[in-house]
Amino acid sequence: MHRLWLIFAQAVTVSVAALFVVQTLKPDWLGGKPAPAVVALQEASAPASPDAHALSSYADAARKALPSVVHIYTSKEVKAPRHPFADDPVFRYFFGDRFGGPQRQSGLGSGVIVSADGYILTNNHVVENMDEIEVATNDGRRLRGRVVGTDPETDLAVLQVKADGRLPAITFAPTESLRVGDVVLAIGNPFGVGQTVTHGIVSALGRTHLGINTFENFIQTDAAINPGNSGGALTDGAGNLVGINTAIYSRTGTSLGIGFAIPVSIARSVMEQIIRTGSVTRGWIGVEAQEITAELAESFKLPATEGALIAGVMRGSPADRAGIRPGDVLVSIGGKPVRDPQSMLELIAGLAPGTPTPFRLRRETKDLELAVNIGKRPPMQRNGRE
Repeated sequence: MHRLWLIFAQAVTVSVAALFVVQTLKPDWLGGKPAPAVVALQEASAPASPDAHALSSYADAARKALPSVVHIYTSKEVKAPRHPFADDPVFRYFFGDRFGGPQRQSGLGSGVIVSADGYILTNNHVVENMDEIEVATNDGRRLRGRVVGTDPETDLAVLQVKADGRLPAITFAPTESLRVGDVVLAIGNPFGVGQTVTHGIVSALGRTHLGINTFENFIQTDAAINPGNSGGALTDGAGNLVGINTAIYSRTGTSLGIGFAIPVSIARSVMEQIIRTGSVTRGWIGVEAQEITAELAESFKLPATEGALIAGVMRGSPADRAGIRPGDVLVSIGGKPVRDPQSMLELIAGLAPGTPTPFRLRRETKDLELAVNIGKRPPMQRNGRE
């Protein structure tokens, strides 16, 4: 009896062991699922799917955009302060004319090829007041650039180079296609180290009141943007242009994860005007406006703080001729509501000079509508003057 019991116990042990091995290694024989350890091993050894690879790499987007981004090297002649001993014969004998003579100041930035025949979009501050401009393409060519036109109020400029053959123009992303949270790539020449791609997301859209430009509607991104990136491309995850890298918020001069780019909608509009006419034409009426605070709204007996309070009117300006007075509150322009002085600036700037436009105002307790014949905006108006 004892012997039979031993045989039975051994048979049960072998059967359980065999069942465990089969369940672990070949669960499909029993219609079950693999053990967790086996699942992990299988997942680790399985090749990544094409979709997973696409999400982990932006090589195709970079390959598409990189040839269209150029390096811009600039220089200008500056006068050095004259040395107090420059006229001393002994001093001149030992040191010559190295002190007090003209010197060259250099700068660097980036740009984006926007047409195959050599037009390049960049920042105005990259080329402003420079007398020599050299453009280095991604394939190693160095070309002399000339300024076609600039727009300091959006900090944009258009250059042109002449090259043998057609240049690789970037593809513009559809207007208003960008969303907060979208992945973006910043391409440029930071610190002059060479072509560099960084990536991040869109942190915010429509950033204004930053004091960078007169007309502001920035894309904010945490993609690393450093000195030398100015004028370079901000692209979407497919390599299409969504903005022109312009500025960073930094206490040290290097990226802290808050960078700003001019949206492609603004850049394209400015670029097309510059290429067509050499400059940008905007509307103007000659008023100075200020924001309506809660205190001002109470003082002027206004129902809300929306609108722009006219603080001053230039004598002889379109606004003056139309009858607009200091103290009026501008409510709408051409049927479009005015939220604040910045929106007023943008609405008026978008009007063609010579166009009669209805302006709706509130004067004391009365609503008025005046027709204003839009004038041409003088260059570089600041401090809310419109």
